[in-house]
Amino acid sequence: MNTTTLRELTSADGPFASVYFEDSHDTADAAKQLELKWRELREALAGQGAPESTLDALEDAVHTGEHPVGRGGRGLLTAGTEVVLDEHFPEPPAAPVARFSAYPYLLPLAEYAEAGPVHVVAVVDQVGADLSAYDAYRQPLEVYTVEGHDHPVHKVRGGGSAHRDIQSHTEETVRHNVEAVAEEITDLAQRVGAEIVVLAGEVQARRAVHNGMPEQTRRITTEIATGARSEGSSHEELDREVGALLDAAKREHRQDVLERFDAELGRDTGLAVQGLEAVTTALREGNVRVLLTADPGDAMICTGTGTSRIAVARAELEALGETEVCECRADEAIPAAAVAVGASLVHVGEERTLTEGFGALLRHG
Repeated sequence: MNTTTLRELTSADGPFASVYFEDSHDTADAAKQLELKWRELREALAGQGAPESTLDALEDAVHTGEHPVGRGGRGLLTAGTEVVLDEHFPEPPAAPVARFSAYPYLLPLAEYAEAGPVHVVAVVDQVGADLSAYDAYRQPLEVYTVEGHDHPVHKVRGGGSAHRDIQSHTEETVRHNVEAVAEEITDLAQRVGAEIVVLAGEVQARRAVHNGMPEQTRRITTEIATGARSEGSSHEELDREVGALLDAAKREHRQDVLERFDAELGRDTGLAVQGLEAVTTALREGNVRVLLTADPGDAMICTGTGTSRIAVARAELEALGETEVCECRADEAIPAAAVAVGASLVHVGEERTLTEGFGALLRHG
């Protein structure tokens, strides 16, 4: 995931409270279930020393924030009494998490809030299109409708010159509508920097729109046989198919990162390292482009006065002049250091292991 929006977290004053939990609203008792989950999280944070003011700020955010329709998850971080991050996930976390510590706990964000491609969804017919553009976290950027001429848009059966004129007019109207929709989709995709365009709706209309796009837009466009512009039509199936396309794109991106990582590890002077010693050294030097994360368990490392001042051994930091050295959890301090140096985060998934839970693609040798 891109960590640009998290950068200011590294300069905020802690300690931090971090909670991750299921926030599904697909049952009649969803509100009651959320209240029970929050009580458990609050008790866990209080047991770790979180003050009442922090707990009250979190509780207010839990109950007043926007809730998803259907299944979902949520992550909240506070610095003092300020909620500094409120993130929704398309899928619930595997288990609830509550931490109160010197660093924000960012590792679940790499797993559950993994960025996908910026994308455009266009549901088309012979009259126009419903267009939606979304950012890397499926939050809407632009949503609007394009309407062409709607009379006549159906060919008329029969013979004679009058009928032929009507059919010709029909074909011309449809052609103009298709051109307008194709142009608008292309403009929208360029405006938001879309990596994927999903084209749904009437089969003849979407085929014509697809053919009417410039080659640059066609290359990133996928047609799906779901979705309709008719009033009252369900978008659940469309959402599922779009979600599957985005998940596939995220898996492909993760696989590309892993292939680059493996290739660099296999070279004598490759730009990849793994393990706590090598990764903390690279982060301390600001030399990490991508931090790969797995499960580091309860490993501890040493930290100094700056977020990226980290090391496996206390002596390493003391040799650099650090006089205030603390022990912190590796799964908290290392991702925070990666954010501080502008590295992106990639969770490698359960099917892959990394030495001591961390690897890195380097900026330079």
